[in-house]
Amino acid sequence: MFTRNLNLLGRSWFTQTEVSHNCWRSPYLCSPAWWTGLPPWMQQSYHSGSLSMNFRPPGRICGSVWSRSPRQRFCQAAPFHTSSGLMEFWDSEPEFKRRCQDERQDPREALRYRGWNSSSYRADSRTRNLHSFSQNGPAESVTSGNSQTTPEQTRKRGGTVGYKYAEQIQRHWEYFSHYKEKSRPHAEVYIADREKNEEFDFTVMSYNILSQHLLEDNAHLYKHCRRPILHWGHRFPNIEQELKQHNADILCLQEVQEDHYETQIKPSLESLGYHCEYKMRTGRKPDGCAIGFKQSKFSLVSSHPVEFFRHGIPLLDRDNVGLVLLLKPAATQSPAPSICVANTHLLYNPRRGDIKLTQLAMLLAEIGRVSVQEDGSCCPIILCGDFNSVPGSPLYSFVKEGKLDYEGLLISKISGQEQTPRGQRILSVPLWPKSLGISHSCKYETGYHSNTDKSTEDTEDSSNVPSAVSQDKSSPPSEKVRSSIEHQFNLTSVYSHYLSEGRRPEVTTCHSKTATTVDYIFYSAAKDDLTVQAAGGSTIHNGQLQVLARLSLLGENELWPVNGLPNEHNSSDHLPLLAKFRLLH
Repeated sequence: MFTRNLNLLGRSWFTQTEVSHNCWRSPYLCSPAWWTGLPPWMQQSYHSGSLSMNFRPPGRICGSVWSRSPRQRFCQAAPFHTSSGLMEFWDSEPEFKRRCQDERQDPREALRYRGWNSSSYRADSRTRNLHSFSQNGPAESVTSGNSQTTPEQTRKRGGTVGYKYAEQIQRHWEYFSHYKEKSRPHAEVYIADREKNEEFDFTVMSYNILSQHLLEDNAHLYKHCRRPILHWGHRFPNIEQELKQHNADILCLQEVQEDHYETQIKPSLESLGYHCEYKMRTGRKPDGCAIGFKQSKFSLVSSHPVEFFRHGIPLLDRDNVGLVLLLKPAATQSPAPSICVANTHLLYNPRRGDIKLTQLAMLLAEIGRVSVQEDGSCCPIILCGDFNSVPGSPLYSFVKEGKLDYEGLLISKISGQEQTPRGQRILSVPLWPKSLGISHSCKYETGYHSNTDKSTEDTEDSSNVPSAVSQDKSSPPSEKVRSSIEHQFNLTSVYSHYLSEGRRPEVTTCHSKTATTVDYIFYSAAKDDLTVQAAGGSTIHNGQLQVLARLSLLGENELWPVNGLPNEHNSSDHLPLLAKFRLLH
């Protein structure tokens, strides 16, 4: 055991070769006074929580010799020296000792792995202490002397050049408050309290909080991070603080680990006034999707989990899930419509666009069934999640434009995640088998019956879903197989995906492998919505939601100076998306 512990200290200790092996076997070796360098009568005054030491035992105390045994000669000839009492992590060791070992391998690669400046070995010893990040707060960020370093070069090196501490990233609200006065001055706004004349506004957050299990399974994506900031004990307080700070009325969370949800996340949200619904993935991965909403703003009409796995269909052998809620605005005296909120996390694999499109079609079919109103129209829809697809990709265009002609498209190009797609397989026609029970219009075929609903009303499933809308009867059996898919919703994205300055792309996720946008908040935009005009879309929107404001996103240039994601203050590899909506008539 002593050898093992000494091996832990081995990068920080040295001894002279003339020390006799018998000294190691000496019974005095375990003497607390000998180890601490204190005389026997002062043993109780020393306390340490680890084997880490930093001492040179004195030969005399108060003018008298208290030790004349060989162990004294050993101690003075072979003093131990370590950095501090915190030796739990390899990167907590002194810079000098670690540098000596790294130089025996490849010093520049070793420093790049830790996100240090490869052109300089200087490092502030405070950055190696685990407690520095919780006690010292925001600190300075050291920039490299080479101002031409690009984010791509920084990411390939595994961290920020000259990184010491990470500053907190700065995000601001972008307002569209002049919308009503200019575009729809006579639009009726649903009133939450007629006496106070308050308009029914609400906020929505979509946030992939990074499951701890997935983090540990994909450690290569976080090689730019120090180990202490990847521990759940460090990450959860940061995530919890973000949720409290933004205080959204509706939360759509992805990669929510089940045990953390039950023991920490759900109790924390419930203490803040949220009601929570959760759907875990169907496979071995212990995470899923969660939706929480403020009970002071909404009441639950029904909850509908969606499982994308289907037995007997090879195309749908993945364990991703979705969750669809029907919420009714609270404290409204006028008959305000319900709001359909959907949350999902689609398959990651960049080379399986066929699976992603099919999963999306299944989710849209459920949204269409849940959102239908008594008059046959759809209530306002908010669709959030991690779609693992980039802006402008075929999958993204399908969501926004409502149709996609996929004949001849490469499977690996559907999500747009890879600039140089691998493989030459094209999408099959039809995209999914008829046994799935979903038409090319992303509606359930005649005869579909859902058994996954959880409703707060006894007759919710039978009375709220007219068969003419929830089921597709428009396709006769003899119709020619179509190589296109479509859906009935007019959806647009809250974000434009480009920063206003220089048209640089926005980023929602940033780690060692990539920095891009894969997270979205789509919604049923009202006519002449300013976000639609800014995006330059040609689709006519007749929805009932307008965006009042959105929390700005950042570019890659702004994220790598704080060492990407996660970092000391932002504990997920994704940024939260946040928007403020208004419900219109």
